[in-house]
Amino acid sequence: MVRHRDEEFGQDTFDSLKRIARGSADFSEDVSRFIEVGSQRPGELRKMKKFRFQLLHRWLVEHFEPCRVADVAGGKGLLAYLLQQSGWDAVVVDPVNQALPGKYKDIATGKRVRVPPADRVHRMDRTFEPEIGQHFDLLIGMHAHGCNAKIIDTAAEFGCGFVLFPCCVIDEPFYPPLGVKWLESVVDYAVRRGHTVYPFRLNFKGQNIGLCAVGKCRLKRECAV
Repeated sequence: MVRHRDEEFGQDTFDSLKRIARGSADFSEDVSRFIEVGSQRPGELRKMKKFRFQLLHRWLVEHFEPCRVADVAGGKGLLAYLLQQSGWDAVVVDPVNQALPGKYKDIATGKRVRVPPADRVHRMDRTFEPEIGQHFDLLIGMHAHGCNAKIIDTAAEFGCGFVLFPCCVIDEPFYPPLGVKWLESVVDYAVRRGHTVYPFRLNFKGQNIGLCAVGKCRLKRECAV
C-alpha cells in the first residue's frame, strides 16, 4: 500500500528509525540529541502543514552554518526565499517555475509578511539529477516525490548533506518489504549507502519526521561536528 503524504507516524516509528540509524558506523548520540533540539518545542502548539517551510527554515538556521543548498522540488520557493533572507545560497530545483507567494506568516511574531513583488529566488527549472549535487553542500527534499533515493545517492557520490521528509513511494526505485514502513526503508537505504542518518521531528501536522545527514555541512555546535 502506498503511504499517503499526510500520514502521521507515532513515537514507535520514530524510535524504530533511530534504532536503524544507530547502525551507522559514525552515529553519535551527541549529534543525535543536538539534531533533535528545537524540533518540537515544549508548549508550542502544533501548526498546520502549510507552515512546514517556516518550521524547517527555523530548524535549519538554528542547526547549520549557512551553505549552498538545493531545495529539490521546492515549488513556489518559500523555503529558499527564507533561507536567502538568512544569508544562505539557496536554489530551487524544480521543473515547474512558480511565482513566490505574495505573503507568508512569520511564526516567531505571528504577523503576516509581504514579499516585495520584485523579490526572486534562484531557480533551476529542471528535474533533479545527480550531477546537480556537485554544486551544493546540502540537498533538501520536503515531501519531494520520487527524489528521496536519488538525493541519497547523490549525497553519497558528492559528499553533500541532506534533509529529507519522505512522504510516499511514488516513482521511487524500491518498495518497502511487507511489514516495513517506507521511512524505515529510506533510513536503511541511506545507512547502506554509507550515510550517518539522524531522525528528527518538526511541529506540524502530517508527515513531520525528517532525516538528516550532515555530510560536508557544518553544524553550529562544536560538539556536533
